[in-house]
Amino acid sequence: MKIKSLVTSVASVIAVAGLMGAVSTIANAKEIVIRIGSGHPPTVVYAGLMKSFFQPEVKKAIEENTDHTVKFIEGYSGSITKVFDTFEGIQNGVLDIGGFCFCFEASKLPMHAFQIMLPFGTMDPVQSVAIANAIYKKFPSLEKAFEKYDQTMLARIGDGGYNLGTNFPWKEVSDLKGHKILGAGLNLNWMKQAGIGIIPVTDGLPGWYQKIKTGLAEGGIMFPSAWGPVFKLHEVGKYYTTIGFGSITWHALNVNNRFWNSLPAEVRPIIQEVADRYSVQTGVFNKAGYEKDMDWLRKNITVTDLPASVRLDWAQRLKDWPQAYADELEAKGFPAKAILNATLDEAEKVGYTWPVRYVVK
Repeated sequence: MKIKSLVTSVASVIAVAGLMGAVSTIANAKEIVIRIGSGHPPTVVYAGLMKSFFQPEVKKAIEENTDHTVKFIEGYSGSITKVFDTFEGIQNGVLDIGGFCFCFEASKLPMHAFQIMLPFGTMDPVQSVAIANAIYKKFPSLEKAFEKYDQTMLARIGDGGYNLGTNFPWKEVSDLKGHKILGAGLNLNWMKQAGIGIIPVTDGLPGWYQKIKTGLAEGGIMFPSAWGPVFKLHEVGKYYTTIGFGSITWHALNVNNRFWNSLPAEVRPIIQEVADRYSVQTGVFNKAGYEKDMDWLRKNITVTDLPASVRLDWAQRLKDWPQAYADELEAKGFPAKAILNATLDEAEKVGYTWPVRYVVK
């Protein structure tokens, strides 16, 4: 009887413990609400992949591997933050996770657009993302810089290869003299520093159509997906010229630190793992889309493929700018020379040959 009673008691304790464990698990489970967005619409590749890849993959991974559920509140197309203030929106917590371009944060993040400082780089977005990831790994100060703005970088985002769309034809660099061309942030220097006589104009991509339509601009440095059906810039700029400025990784997916630190410990590595895959996807997706977008443009407007000599001409005109800009940044305490030289080296490691091998001492 005593043995039977003991067994019964032990069984009861185990049952109660199991019940308490179940109750504890239920109590610890919660719905994780994530406010996510960008100033750009989902028709822009990186924002579209935030919505079609990052969000569903995060939800799936968290719900399959933890007791938590996930709900996203979306704020794309500038519905929560505009393209110029998404970075600040992440900082102040209006967005928990946001995608943005370093091009609008030149004063706060002057070193992060390092690929822009080396124009005419690889046009392969997969290579561009790989180069950027290698540099961030080599120079931890780049990611650490975001701590000052209460956020953490989750992923680097690659863009498609940049060319030049216009509302007029051109074949030589000299043909661009006196024309008003749109750019963003540091890539305005591709025009300013080349001594061509181009009049640089700046605006966020959503404003480009109206500027070209009204004559405030006559073209812009842009990848083919945006020049075509996404933003319909081909309607006001009937000429697209493949000069190959390069594929630039100068967008980021960042998370607000207060939100990040409030997440259950088991959730953060899951989100980071998805973000790592998302970063790779931005390169893969843009690479696959480039030829498709170029084919679309060739069928709808005039596309001119410039000879390598014209690209070389422009690159030679800019050969001294990387050194000059690196000197400016070094004077402000940034390791610009080391980062630019490492970027030149990393590009060559993935098989790229520079039209002009910039010298930064």
